[in-house]
Amino acid sequence: MPVFPEEPEIHDSIPGPGVPFPRKPDASAPRQPAVLVPGPPPAPRPGPPRPVPPRPGPPAPSAKIPKPSRAPRPAETALPIVQLVPAGPRQALERADEAVDALLEEGRDPGDILVLTVGQPHPWQRHEQSFGEAGYWAQLTEGGDVFYADAAATRPLRREVVVLVGNDTDTARTERATRKALGHAVALLVVCGDAAAATAVLAAQGRPVPA
Repeated sequence: MPVFPEEPEIHDSIPGPGVPFPRKPDASAPRQPAVLVPGPPPAPRPGPPRPVPPRPGPPAPSAKIPKPSRAPRPAETALPIVQLVPAGPRQALERADEAVDALLEEGRDPGDILVLTVGQPHPWQRHEQSFGEAGYWAQLTEGGDVFYADAAATRPLRREVVVLVGNDTDTARTERATRKALGHAVALLVVCGDAAAATAVLAAQGRPVPA
């Protein structure tokens, strides 16, 4: 019986250089889409650096600044202007009311006017005092209207304009009231009455006498 030589066993050989590996057939399973996993949010960009304020240097040596002198008030340096409205004792009250109306028409504030009577009180003063002394004097403090008072009042009276009513026949009394009214007026004194008595007071104090 003839003897056949054994066939050599065939092994898968490694392909040589330049020969690609045999690819296995792709599976029939569908491909799964790639899932994107969100990463951490990007860090915010740093803003521009804030300017650093300069450090204050050592304080300068304090120089002695002279204190300004107190400015004098107009009432302390200037005398009030005096206007004379000649009138008899009976006409003085009417001339004073006309003077007050003229001042208001010129633009004077009612609270800047003070009317002082040498003789009988002004009718408006009697009207206001009928409601009580407290309310009457409160109007002087409030300064909202023309105030009427006696020239011999001992309370402190001070306003821009004073109208003196010389409705009295006593010359000495009129002169005393004129001297007091000069101290009550800041800018203007209007004397309605005996012009001679007012002139004598101004001349005695060395003040200019209105023409």
